[in-house]
Amino acid sequence: MMPAPPFFLLLLGLVGAHAAVDLRMAAAMAAGLCKTRPTDLVFIIDSSRSVRPSEFEQVKVFLAKVIEGLDVGPNATRVGVVNYASRVKNEVSLKTHRTKAGLVKAVTKIEPLSTGTMTGLAIQFALNVAFSDGEGARVKSRDISKVAIIVTDGRPQDNVKEVAQRARDAGIEIFAIGVGRVDMSTLKQMASDPLDDHVDYVESYSVIEKLTKKFQEAFCVSDLCATGDHDCEQVCISSPGSYKCACKDGFTLMDDGRSCSACSNSATDVVFLIDGSKSVRPENFELVKKWINQIVDKLDVSDSKAHVGLVQYSSSVKLEFPLDRYKNKKDLKDAVKKMAYMERGTMTGQALNFMTENSLGARPGVTKVGIVFTDGRSQDYIGDAAKRVKENGFKMYAVGVGNAVEDELKEIASEPTGEHYFYTADFKTMSQIAKKLQINICQEEDPCECDSLVKFQKKVEDALQALTKKLESMSKRIALLENKIV
Repeated sequence: MMPAPPFFLLLLGLVGAHAAVDLRMAAAMAAGLCKTRPTDLVFIIDSSRSVRPSEFEQVKVFLAKVIEGLDVGPNATRVGVVNYASRVKNEVSLKTHRTKAGLVKAVTKIEPLSTGTMTGLAIQFALNVAFSDGEGARVKSRDISKVAIIVTDGRPQDNVKEVAQRARDAGIEIFAIGVGRVDMSTLKQMASDPLDDHVDYVESYSVIEKLTKKFQEAFCVSDLCATGDHDCEQVCISSPGSYKCACKDGFTLMDDGRSCSACSNSATDVVFLIDGSKSVRPENFELVKKWINQIVDKLDVSDSKAHVGLVQYSSSVKLEFPLDRYKNKKDLKDAVKKMAYMERGTMTGQALNFMTENSLGARPGVTKVGIVFTDGRSQDYIGDAAKRVKENGFKMYAVGVGNAVEDELKEIASEPTGEHYFYTADFKTMSQIAKKLQINICQEEDPCECDSLVKFQKKVEDALQALTKKLESMSKRIALLENKIV
């Protein structure tokens, strides 16, 4: 039987890779909600007069959804809720409810206090009362954590810096969530280090629910492979508290320890199209630049392999640097770090047209990849522009954060959209998208080359058959000569 040409082996390998991905997804779904490490968790929620009744209801929905993701029980996670305004009320004690259903029901009954904003007083109450033995708190140990999640939308009317420090010194890990016109410096005074992981901001209570996943993950300890909380492209192998990646037969693990390749790295032109509108905010724009460089780290940047270009847009479009400027990762990443934040509007359609109408230093015949990042709804129509850029040969990935519109992301993304668009609620979790976004480009097999290979194999087989016959004929002649000599 004729051996299969490499092209067909590659196809079989790809089918196996997709099957592995599907199996891992099924395992994660079967695993359900992850088991959370034992924690004494107290929510400290602002219900001052600036929080409207409808907004307070959204806070309660957020609390209920976080609780739904916890492993609640006397020997697992215990949950308390402190409600505050000018005064403080212990709504739910750590010792009161032992089930999720009971906790969620208690949360739904909480009413706003609707007076001032004494955040420092609330933290002091949590330290002295909510986290006390009498209220069901356990002794802090390596196996049991103490966590407070503060939700507020304004500037406190008392001092928070010193009391928050005392709480942290007592072993309480503090997360601070700010909403709307909150005082960001106050959030930083309250939160534990590192601040990037413990301070969160949302523009309104209507989107606070998007932080649910972050806090569910923060308390999760589980089989990282089974829950899908890993960045392996094909096969994840569990180990206690960690994992390592592997590849299916026919694939090779790349230097990053995560990606698998069935072909050599081909030349690729990658263009980042980055939303620099005012809604991104300066501190988040720095996270976006780190995210870009995280993806760059996975590319083989060189003169003959991957080239990277960078375009920033807001109300206008700016080419930060073309594809043919940088030929090594160090210079490329340094240039990304130096990108200045534009602010202003969000003209995503105009930016996509810019990609189509300009060469950007692209190489003829080289695969083109576009990676669009945005954090909000486009202020212009993107439909035709998204269609044209793909017709122009770009394989498009769309990445959205926060208020990005998923329908727009799907319109930008190449098919299949499920593999080419990504969304996260929080800028701080963008690194997870960078881990999952795999720019795997293999040169397409030339059918002519494939036919030539088959013809070559046929010729070799014919030649071997002819040689075999000649050898058989020579063997007979040798045998005859030997008989004559004898």
